[in-house]
Amino acid sequence: MDTSESSTEPRAEEPAPKRAVPGPSGPSRTAGPSGQPRPRGLRRWAMDTRPLHRPAYRRLWVSTAVTAVGSQLTAVAVPQQVYGITGSSAWVGAASLAGLLPLIVFALWGGAIADAMDRRKLLLITNTGIAVTSVLFWAQAATGLDSVAVLMVLLAVQQAFWGLNAPARSASIARLVPEEELPAANALGSTVMQTGQIAGPLLAGALIPVVGLAELYLIDALALCVTVWAVHRLPALPPLDATVARRAGLREILDGFRYISGHAVLLLSFVADIVAMVLGMPRALFPQLAAETYASYGEGFALGLLFAAIPIGAVAGGLFSGTFSRARRHGWMVIGSVVVWGVAVTGSGLSDSLWIAVAFLAVAGIADMVSMVFRGAILLSVATDEMRGRMQGVFTVVVAGGPRLADVLHGTAGSAFGPRTAVAGGGLLVVVVMLGLAAAMPALRRYGV
Repeated sequence: MDTSESSTEPRAEEPAPKRAVPGPSGPSRTAGPSGQPRPRGLRRWAMDTRPLHRPAYRRLWVSTAVTAVGSQLTAVAVPQQVYGITGSSAWVGAASLAGLLPLIVFALWGGAIADAMDRRKLLLITNTGIAVTSVLFWAQAATGLDSVAVLMVLLAVQQAFWGLNAPARSASIARLVPEEELPAANALGSTVMQTGQIAGPLLAGALIPVVGLAELYLIDALALCVTVWAVHRLPALPPLDATVARRAGLREILDGFRYISGHAVLLLSFVADIVAMVLGMPRALFPQLAAETYASYGEGFALGLLFAAIPIGAVAGGLFSGTFSRARRHGWMVIGSVVVWGVAVTGSGLSDSLWIAVAFLAVAGIADMVSMVFRGAILLSVATDEMRGRMQGVFTVVVAGGPRLADVLHGTAGSAFGPRTAVAGGGLLVVVVMLGLAAAMPALRRYGV
């Protein structure tokens, strides 16, 4: 642990005390909950970067940023290589599914492990495993192995490591920043992840013709060395009650689900994401919309804009997260953002103009960013430290599985009713179901900090 830097920040086990900033005649009216002056002018709109002033969180954030871009390089390279070997989109889809089951299984198990051992040590092991897997991706491409089976096995192993890594990474945040900075920390992390979804594919597309697929895997592996170094510099993050022996088996995983069922706010935060993603994520219909509704704009151009719109909106929301990251009514922020998501998706489906549809999808991306920030803050605030890993494991499964279920649902609805009707209908369902849940179950709308 780097004691020279961490000595000036709160202990990893204890949140920073809340202090008022003294003024000429008592506490300043402009002091925020953390005791720091509230930003004024344009700074109120800009991203809240307070967590980056804490060296431990800054290192975790750097590792997240590198992983966000690097993972997208591999996400582009693997399907490209599979298609190059087989010439079949069906094999590309099969390769994607090969990584889904390991991700789900190991995310749930990884959450239990993150509650039973030092999270820094788990992050070191899993990030090293991801880096080694990237080296193996490079080796099979460099040697011209051309085996889809090998690619699918490597992808499954990589996603297993990612499933083990993600819960520990997210659960560690609450040990590195005080509670009032959790929304800001989540906004910073979500923004770099969304930025990676834009920059990674663009970078991969530019590099593949120049350096080739094999070298793309190697670049990812080398970049992951930065991630391992940044995690190595984190403070130790053992279980807070180190005197209690903990296991990480099936019973502990089931205990996590029982914990969720016993905390209405946690349960509703997960349900809110399922409602938004399963009913309202229209990405499976983008190819059909580009080929039919927006063909006059150019099919490839329309498809690119449709896929980019939501991530671009999310990044914009993150860059201006100062507008919402200091909000105190976290429950209402989740409810409102899911409703706005549904309204925006509905608007995109009703539009026969590509540019208006893209604008609506960008608004949906902003709403998705707000939802991610406050659902993450609720999870880290409500769950006790010994349960945070398992909660993050479930969170990872919901985030990964929801859009895939939406692909099936929207694909079927689009074939039956047409793509625009399916998109608009899904968005409308999100609004109706979310408002119904908020009215019927008051725990979420009453939650604040």
